[in-house]
Amino acid sequence: MTPFEHGGDVTAFAKACNYEVSEVIDLSSNINFVKPSIDADFNTLDIAPYPNYDTLYEAVASHYTVKVEEMELFNGGSSAIFSLFQHVKGALANAPYVTIYSPAYLEYKKAAKLFGYKLEIIDRFENFNAEVKENSLIIFVNPSTPDGMYYDIESLLQKWQEKNCTVLIDESFIEFTSHTSITKVLENYPNLYILKSMTKFFGAAGIRVGTLISQAKNIKALGTKEPLWKLSAFDATYIQEVLTDKTFKACSDIANEESKNYLLRVLNNSKYIKTIYPSNANYILVELKDITAKELQEKLIPHKVMIRSCENFDGLGAYHVRIAVKSIDNLEKFKEVLDA
Repeated sequence: MTPFEHGGDVTAFAKACNYEVSEVIDLSSNINFVKPSIDADFNTLDIAPYPNYDTLYEAVASHYTVKVEEMELFNGGSSAIFSLFQHVKGALANAPYVTIYSPAYLEYKKAAKLFGYKLEIIDRFENFNAEVKENSLIIFVNPSTPDGMYYDIESLLQKWQEKNCTVLIDESFIEFTSHTSITKVLENYPNLYILKSMTKFFGAAGIRVGTLISQAKNIKALGTKEPLWKLSAFDATYIQEVLTDKTFKACSDIANEESKNYLLRVLNNSKYIKTIYPSNANYILVELKDITAKELQEKLIPHKVMIRSCENFDGLGAYHVRIAVKSIDNLEKFKEVLDA
């Protein structure tokens, strides 16, 4: 497994196993299996002019309950991460440290390496209250990945502010929870950025829209380095449409809770499971026993099921896997293997 490899490469899995992509049950990617209802005919979409994002920005700002001038859109969450790392690097020229509360989304380590930051890792399982360096860039994913734990971090925010740190809170999966976004305290923290990923919750990883939220002065400075056109008319139209489905959140919550409870029962009854990590998100991290992640992956291949080995996450190893919450029909295939 490569250092920054992540789940969800269904095409490569299908090709390696000589399957059709449509046959694969992907339990490796934490993309919502519930889809919103949209009413848009993309065949008639006018793609001749350059896109205008005014309506899109207003819709997204309303969705996140922030002002338009407090947010910037990007071509996906990863693009937002790389843009922010590049932007912040200049301000941290004398002490270019990035501290990642790990395990965490691997693109953060990749960005730190690319932009020449000095990397510090805090094991949030073992050393949650560790001290951080002054003037550093802090990365905290909440709910976390790959385990899905939600943390109350307001006390940490205060500590980070006292150290004059720039802070990025990644809330890509918070819409799968009932917790309130940290945007509620945005005005109190001048060096706070919040990352949102619409594609996870709305089940559309192929639609590349990520959002960074911060105080208006930060967004203005960040925006001066961005290209005029980052999103296609298809991306913009799709996101605008899904945000009109006001019943989606409730439908998604019900279906995900039912499937997650089913998955937890399967895991609790399996002879292969040593530890189930608490999760508030649409995926569950487990530690295996008597079988490695790679061995379980091999065992699942004949059943056309993918899971995510977590051995390349900091603090995790060859026995850790993440299983995404999907439809019960799909999870039943996974159950068959664990029961065998």
